Amino acid sequence: MRARGSILYLLPSLLTTGNLFAGLYAIIAVMNANYMFAAIALLIALIFDGLDGKFARMTNTTSRFGLEYDSLVDVVSFGVAPGILIYSWALSARGMFGSAVVFAFVACAALRLARFNAQSSGDDNRFFVGLPVPAAAGVIATLVIFDHHILRLGREVKPLLILSITLILAFLMVSVIRYRSFKEFDFKKGRQFNYLVIAVLVLMLVSAAPQLTLFVLFVGYALSGPLEPLVRVLMKKLIVQPVTHDMGDPKE
Repeated sequence: MRARGSILYLLPSLLTTGNLFAGLYAIIAVMNANYMFAAIALLIALIFDGLDGKFARMTNTTSRFGLEYDSLVDVVSFGVAPGILIYSWALSARGMFGSAVVFAFVACAALRLARFNAQSSGDDNRFFVGLPVPAAAGVIATLVIFDHHILRLGREVKPLLILSITLILAFLMVSVIRYRSFKEFDFKKGRQFNYLVIAVLVLMLVSAAPQLTLFVLFVGYALSGPLEPLVRVLMKKLIVQPVTHDMGDPKE
């Protein structure tokens, strides 16, 4: 029993180490100009990152060590690795300006992770404050894959577009915009069928067009933070206006 408990305690850290390995492999792939392999390695790192925390919570093996180790690994896999990827893939021709933009991305990723560690104990776990760093890395990884298979950006357009996207992602990471964590979803409250239908639809889309679907999912999540409050305000106005008009109609 003690040996089994030790294995359960170590497994989340082993998954985090898998995340680190994938991030380092992405950096090596970039150095060899294998940008597709680098992007795929980042997506694999995302899978490891999603599994380690969930497994630790399921087995009640969460610890301060695990939190700190996970954040240090995330700086490498989702800060440094995608930064090197976008620089070599699209921004190297921009010289020092391209380097400065990449530095801003990596620095904002590190700041976002440090803020998460400092505030994780007291915040509402239904929301993240600022775009999560893995999600920002996911946008970059899926953009590289999407461009390789479908978009095929030209040499003139690519640097300008990537500069803009990188700066926007850097800002969103350190912003105070709230993003849904989806931790509030309770699969035990009779909504299993709805979640199952959504999961099947997403899997169908990913299977049919993975390059496009994954990019749209990550970009959609990145935009959901700033857009959700605007949509909520518009919906309230649309609901209130008909009621106001009805109350103001004279009845003779």
